[in-house]
Parts: sequence; C-alpha cells; structure tokens
Amino acid sequence: MNKKLINLILSALMAALTCIATMIIHIPTPAFGYIHFGDGMVLLSGIFLGPFYGSVSAGIGSMLADVFSGYMGFAPATLIIKALAALAGGIVYHLILKLPLPRGENILAVILGGISGGIIVVAGYYLFSAFVLGMGPVAALVDIPFNVVQTAFGIIGAALLQPVMGKIPLLRESLYQTRK
Repeated sequence: MNKKLINLILSALMAALTCIATMIIHIPTPAFGYIHFGDGMVLLSGIFLGPFYGSVSAGIGSMLADVFSGYMGFAPATLIIKALAALAGGIVYHLILKLPLPRGENILAVILGGISGGIIVVAGYYLFSAFVLGMGPVAALVDIPFNVVQTAFGIIGAALLQPVMGKIPLLRESLYQTRK
C-alpha cells in the first residue's frame, strides 16, 4: 500500500483517538479547562507518527474535542499547543531512544517526551489565558496546577498504552520509520 496513504489513515485514526480520549473521561476544573486522557494520545501521536503527521494529528484531534465539548474559544490555541506538544514529545522520545539505554527502557523515553510536551502545554495555556483571554499574568497562574495534573495524566496514559499500541503492525512499522 502507498506509504502516504498509510500515514494519512494512521493520522486520521490517531486524531480520532485523541478526540475520543479527550472527551470520554472529562473532568472539569475550577479554572477554564478540564482533565482528560487525551494528552496521552497527543504524546503517542508524536511517538508513532513522527514530527509532521504526529503534530497534525494531535492538534486536529485535540481541537475537535474542544469544539465538540463547547470550548470553541480554546480550539485555535489547542490546535497549536497540542501540535507543538506532540512535536516536542516525539522528538525527545526518539532522541532518548538513540542513547545507549538498556533494552526495554522505552518508559524513560515516554516520560521524558511527556514532560517536554507537558512544558509546552503548561506554558502555552498560561500564555493564552494571560494574554489572549485577558486574565493577566497573575490570575492566569491558576491554570498551571491543573495543566500539570493534566500532563501527569497524559504521561501515565501514554506509558500504559505505548507498549500495547507498539504491537500493532502498522504502528510498529510507522514507529520504525520515524527512527530512521
């Protein structure tokens, strides 16, 4: 099958999974957002699909979850922030795997990739709240603890799902291709 078609299909699948994982367990926070497992799929998009397809897939899937959940005002920021988080998480994951680690140390790569993507999420939503929503730099600090918890949920979800999803032949092949 055509490699571009496979990448498009996998990207659409990961976007849909990201959207569903964001919406299915949806815990509102006292700040403007909500806690969900979608960030785990954002990270996995970057890991399995690589920088371009992973970023597009994660951004679109997360943005659609905002649109469908009634957070339309956040959708443009979410598209950019989650795409950048998938990009950073995937790049860090693959850089860590190039180090001489003991076999089976993917969990360290997932955690460090998740932390790098999480830094982008926390900083991105802080800046969005402070300057676009007009909360100001001090009031927007209320978002930070919830986004840190959100990042932790995403890392845990990705760490649990990565070994399972890595057994799917098309994803395993895609993961292998991004390592070259």
